[in-house]
Amino acid sequence: MSDVSAALGVRLYPDLVERGGLAPALVETAARQGLDIGQVTAPEQGRSRFTCAEASSEHGVVCVGLGAQARYFMIDVRVSGEAQARGDTTDLVQVARVAAAWRTGVTLADLTAAFPFMEEMKRHPAPAVQAR
Repeated sequence: MSDVSAALGVRLYPDLVERGGLAPALVETAARQGLDIGQVTAPEQGRSRFTCAEASSEHGVVCVGLGAQARYFMIDVRVSGEAQARGDTTDLVQVARVAAAWRTGVTLADLTAAFPFMEEMKRHPAPAVQAR
C-alpha cells in the first residue's frame, strides 16, 4: 500500500489517492471548473502532506482537511492565523469555490451567504484590563 493510500484511505477518498493527495486534487478540481484559487500548498512531511491543503491569498488562507470516519472536507478561512469562518462539505468543487471566492476579496458575510455550509466565527471582545 502506498503512503498516499495509507494516509487517505482508498475507501473514503479514492479520487484523492489517484491524484496524489488533497492539494493536487484541489488544484485539478479548481482548474477543471475554471476557478482561480492561487497557489495551493501542503505540509512537506508526514500524513498531512496528503490530507491537508492551504490556498493562500492576500486576504488570508483557506485551510482544508479531511474527515477521518466519513468523507467530507473541513474548511477554515483564516486571517492572520485566526479562524474567521468554518464549515464542511462533501463536495471538493464547493471547496474550490470557497477558496476562489475568498481570493477575490468577498466579505465574510458574503461568503457565508453564498455558501450556507460556512459559518462566520463569533468574536468575543477581550476583557477590559483595569488599571490599578
